[in-house]
Amino acid sequence: MIKNQWYVVLRSSELKQGKPIGVTRMGEKMVFWRDSSGKPVCQVDFCPHRGVMLSLGALKGDNIQCPFHGFEYDSTGRCTLVPANGVAALVPQALKVVTYTAREAHGYIYIWWGEPRQTYPGLPWFDELDEGFSTAEFSDHWKVDYSRAIENQLDPFHLPYVHKTTIGRGNRTICNGPYTVTDEDSLQIWVFNQSDDGKSVARRASELSKPERPPFLVFQFPHLWMNRITDDIRLSVFFTPVDDENCILYVRSHQRFLKVPILRNLVTWFFNPANRVIVNQDKRVVLSQRPVKSGLRIGEKLIPADNPIIEYRSMREKLQKATGQKTD
Repeated sequence: MIKNQWYVVLRSSELKQGKPIGVTRMGEKMVFWRDSSGKPVCQVDFCPHRGVMLSLGALKGDNIQCPFHGFEYDSTGRCTLVPANGVAALVPQALKVVTYTAREAHGYIYIWWGEPRQTYPGLPWFDELDEGFSTAEFSDHWKVDYSRAIENQLDPFHLPYVHKTTIGRGNRTICNGPYTVTDEDSLQIWVFNQSDDGKSVARRASELSKPERPPFLVFQFPHLWMNRITDDIRLSVFFTPVDDENCILYVRSHQRFLKVPILRNLVTWFFNPANRVIVNQDKRVVLSQRPVKSGLRIGEKLIPADNPIIEYRSMREKLQKATGQKTD
């Protein structure tokens, strides 16, 4: 995982008003709740008094109450009440819960995983997805590090094998390129697969002309991916880290070719069953990969068609080194 980044950790609909929930994200047990104004709060799920999970407690106004001895903590993590000492007593400053900055946007809950700061960068998102699309979504738990799940969506030449009955039909086994463009926090990919006539040899990216159309695939660090199927049909996925061996895919379909109210939402919903089939085809093979976590030096023997994978790993390592993290 890359520190000092925004991560989507929940869908907005998963976090109800008036009830805390405990989940594991970023390798930590966390508790999420909403204050009285509906703003999301994210804290480590641990009472510093006796180590109880706060998610088992209750909300008291703008505080979360420990279920063991009734200690209350506000949205900043500061303890505001130790009942055993009396309401009028001063609260020890050491009683403080680790709290992560949380934001809500685009139907998701984001947290800043890293050092607090005065100002924060923008939330990962593709603004074009706000331009008149109706959406349908689902989530899926994978027992693999999130980096492996991301790499699968940057790999264009597994399609005729993993997805031969769905999006990989046509047996386009030759992978030209892929053509990629990178900047400091994103990776764009153009795919030029073709059938093998027995005479053709795959062309490297340097042999391809600069594409005139928008990229087929776009990845935005740390964990947001989009497939531009057509101008009016997109697929987006947040790959949310649970721990080093588990992740959750938040999958969302976007369409705007049909604009009739009610009907447009019904049609969009029908993307979900097809996307679940495709996701399960990927899941079957990705969960068999070893090691479960990717990196630049894990012993794989890569080929030119793996260039997007190499670009991703290089950019990820660069971002990790910038925060002083150990790299793989």
